[in-house]
Amino acid sequence: MINLHKGVMITVKPKKKQLAGWGNYPKESCYIYRPETLGELKGLIKDADVDSQIAYGLGRSYGDTALNKDSGVIGTDRLNHFLEFDEEKQTLTCEAGVSLADVIDVFLPRGYFPGVTPGTTYVTIGGAIANDVHGKNHHSDGSFSEYVLSFDLMIADGSIVTCSRTENEELFWATIGGIGLTGIILKATIQLIPVESSYIKATYEKARNLDDAFEKFIENDANFKYSVAWIDCLSTGDSLGRSVLMRGDHARADELPAKIKKPLGSPDKPGLKMPVNAPGIALNYWSISAFNQLYYSSYKDETKIVDAASFFHPLDSIEDWNKLYGKKGFVQYQAVFPKDREPKKGLRKVLERLTEEKRSSFLAVLKSSGAQNAGMLSFPMEGYTLALDIPIKDDGLFPFLKELDEIVLAHGGRVYLAKDAVLDADTFREMYPRWEEFLRVKQQVDPDGRFASSMSRRLGLTE
Repeated sequence: MINLHKGVMITVKPKKKQLAGWGNYPKESCYIYRPETLGELKGLIKDADVDSQIAYGLGRSYGDTALNKDSGVIGTDRLNHFLEFDEEKQTLTCEAGVSLADVIDVFLPRGYFPGVTPGTTYVTIGGAIANDVHGKNHHSDGSFSEYVLSFDLMIADGSIVTCSRTENEELFWATIGGIGLTGIILKATIQLIPVESSYIKATYEKARNLDDAFEKFIENDANFKYSVAWIDCLSTGDSLGRSVLMRGDHARADELPAKIKKPLGSPDKPGLKMPVNAPGIALNYWSISAFNQLYYSSYKDETKIVDAASFFHPLDSIEDWNKLYGKKGFVQYQAVFPKDREPKKGLRKVLERLTEEKRSSFLAVLKSSGAQNAGMLSFPMEGYTLALDIPIKDDGLFPFLKELDEIVLAHGGRVYLAKDAVLDADTFREMYPRWEEFLRVKQQVDPDGRFASSMSRRLGLTE
């Protein structure tokens, strides 16, 4: 079916395709649109023959955040142009489909870096805002929204609204972390930070167990801009929660070894690719336990200069690394435990249940997080976050994840929506107490519920 909307030809019902997030679970059939102009986008929002639509960037949300079963998905990857760079203010204005990889490729050689970057560069600016992504510096600098000055949002009637901390402030904070439910982000102005090199002065320190890791976080986090720990989630007994802490700062040019001739250059690295889905038997309790032992043993306490890509985005060098988890896919379970509710006890319970159930994860990351911002559905709060990649081996995983939800709730925490695939509506409402405030703002800009997703229906945010 073809419609003409103000002279622009729009495909109203494109071919239905199966889509998934980065965890390859769930997989759902959606109607996928890829507009190239604002006119096409406006026509799709107003006239497309689907019940609802949701923006879809580069597909790095893990669960069903950007899926919309049997309805519309708007790919933003073609709306990806740089618009303006103000060198005096160090601000970049770009379309929402620009990726952090694009920003780093263009601006790091000029001495600028994103204020916050998550564990991958393959996320769009629009996606970074909609999920209010955070990185290794949340304890010191907050989440991505701290560096967002303003953005333009196309709402359900096709009009464009500029949002900032001083203009349409409520809509600004509803869209920050609002998982795409307020409209389509068109462009944004973000603050970059100046750096002298494309390298990190990194300090590595091993922790014997969870108690030791917490002591090291508390003692030293304030001394580093970036801080994270790989945690062995299968260790037991006195070694439960043993970790490798990785902290660092942007290296000054005068701190680089003599062999590095270009401070803002990047080392060439061979790219790897996971060609097919790994067989399900490849990732099991024993193989991951062996990997964790080898990984922990490979580190020693030291400080050294490493390139930024290795420090921030090590998995970006492996194309399609999610195929390591096989055809059934995996879930990433990320939760935050607030500082004022004995977070170590909550983390210990989660780690104990993982080992008891032999629910293996070799990508387990522990971070400290700073103060909560004003985003109505933004995830981080002051405390500690734990992220786990858990392969889907059997249906028993899902009641187990519900059990983890109960542990998180009991300690006043919440699950990160950008990673979630199974949270129920009642638990969501307990974890995100500002959900009614969010819905009030959404109703103002989207009274007919044109923006919806599989996640929003699962969480009871849309019908």
